[in-house]
Amino acid sequence: MGAFMKDRVACSIGLAFIFTAASCFVYGQAQESSQANGGAPGTAATASPTEPATPAAGKVHDDTYVIGNDDVLSINVWKETEVSRTLPVRSDGRISLPLVGEVQATGRTPLQLEQEIATRLKDYITNPEVTVMVQQINSEKYNILGQVGKPGSYPLTLTTTVLDAIATAGGFRDFAKQKGIYILRQGAKGTESSIPFNYKDVIKGKNPQQNIKLQPNDTIIVP
Repeated sequence: MGAFMKDRVACSIGLAFIFTAASCFVYGQAQESSQANGGAPGTAATASPTEPATPAAGKVHDDTYVIGNDDVLSINVWKETEVSRTLPVRSDGRISLPLVGEVQATGRTPLQLEQEIATRLKDYITNPEVTVMVQQINSEKYNILGQVGKPGSYPLTLTTTVLDAIATAGGFRDFAKQKGIYILRQGAKGTESSIPFNYKDVIKGKNPQQNIKLQPNDTIIVP
């Protein structure tokens, strides 16, 4: 065999060795990648198919709140935008929704209203997912009367205090008796109690417990 042929044979053997070594390295990397991703040895890892979107877990309900007239409700039916909407409870205590019709809302909790709407939608939608949230509370009110800038009735939120109410009503008039304020509160059995509030003390940090959170139908008297 001539020198030229010997050189060609040696070159071919060297290339074959390099190719085999490279293949083994790639295979080993694939093995490690597969095992790291939970795949069986000897198999390449495959991407899992995209999971379909699912409705978010429903918010835990405070089932103690009872819906009233004029409350604003946010009603969401999953994947049904034509039914979902935000609307107020009418003065007759009812709301109206497409496919659902007239529904009594006043006197029910959000969870009870959800169940009623879902039951009615079952004739049109498979397993309807309904969420009812009270977006704005307008049915619960308090009153503030006497020597304030804007006496009247105001919507009650869960965090309204006596100081909040006074500020909302525009503060005191010139001759208001700021030490003699009191709150009239209706009891469960129709009784009425009077709760004193000394504005001068409270703003100085004395008797801060007097700055109570208001309850529905409380009346603040500013003499």
